[in-house]
Amino acid sequence: MEVVLLDLKAQLEPIRDEVKKAIDEVIESTRYIMGPKVVELEKTLAKYCSAAFGIGVSSGTDALLVSLMALDIQPDDLVITTPYSFFATAGVIARLRAVPVFIDIEPDTYNMDPQALKNWFYDNPKKAKKVKSMIPVHLYGQCADMDPILEMASQFDIPVIEDAAQAIGARYPSSTDVRKAGSMGAMGCFSFFPSKNLGAMGDGGMVVTNDEGLAYKLIKLRNHGASPKYYHSLIGGNFRLDPIQAAILLVKFTYLETWHKGRQENAAYYDAHLNVEGIQKPVIAYEREYHIYNQYVISVPDRRDDLGAFLKKKQVGHEIYYPVPFHQQACFQYLGYQTGDFPNSEHAASHTLALPIYPELTREMQDYVIEAIMEFYQ
Repeated sequence: MEVVLLDLKAQLEPIRDEVKKAIDEVIESTRYIMGPKVVELEKTLAKYCSAAFGIGVSSGTDALLVSLMALDIQPDDLVITTPYSFFATAGVIARLRAVPVFIDIEPDTYNMDPQALKNWFYDNPKKAKKVKSMIPVHLYGQCADMDPILEMASQFDIPVIEDAAQAIGARYPSSTDVRKAGSMGAMGCFSFFPSKNLGAMGDGGMVVTNDEGLAYKLIKLRNHGASPKYYHSLIGGNFRLDPIQAAILLVKFTYLETWHKGRQENAAYYDAHLNVEGIQKPVIAYEREYHIYNQYVISVPDRRDDLGAFLKKKQVGHEIYYPVPFHQQACFQYLGYQTGDFPNSEHAASHTLALPIYPELTREMQDYVIEAIMEFYQ
């Protein structure tokens, strides 16, 4: 048997005609830049994320970048994030010549450790004054512990940008209410990369916010800072969302909650049947239905790379997210961090492995994955 990591053909087959019709509508409209499909998607997803405004952009990376630009991040400003995420999280900070400051992750959720964040502020009172934003990441589809993070941000008057690229629809039980990913900070950033739970057929992204002033600024920044056309009060970029991608996403959105449920059920099956001594299965920090399982990531006790090679021979799809933390990347050596500075991130990078979790996965396929892992360790 072959079990791929993600089967987009299986997702497409039942909705193929709807997708083609949506694409044809855009083609016939001749509105190939922005237009009504983008506006409809912005309103739809803003409402879904419990935000007042949605601003469609060209990618999840550009969502993060334009959010930092909206906060007027300048060279040498400090921006706090984690060392364990997709490269864009830290890359956008460096692109603006600001300075990434890394806070280690929790060893089980892989999200920013609030206690480590608190310790950093107390240990670095002078640097704290230069922090202009924080970017916690909702990794693998589960929200970071936002209450203590937002408390620290409020104490030091620091706007928070949520990197929710992997977490559209994920929820967090705050002290006051259950909140949606992306709605808790000043801005929330989403990616529609094809592998996401809500994935386009190309790149795409969105920023959501409850701040009308930031929303207006983001709209200008994504279109070279112009409003009206040819009148530029800001220097922005070309960060516009493609209307064909917006049309595709509107079709897929109607299935999103069903797909979330399928992933949650598959995760529950792994949790119940993947019983190998030493393997740490994904921790449910809140409730299972709050986790959207963009990835199902296990931590293995040893021989992770050998396990990967064995799974490849067995034709079991898998992936390592992420093998090199930011502080160990060659491009960030100028920051002066050393191996050992962030032990939880380093351990995750060398011990974790993602398994197939997409909603079309069958029980027979999951059993094959489980049996292959058990065979390796036996």
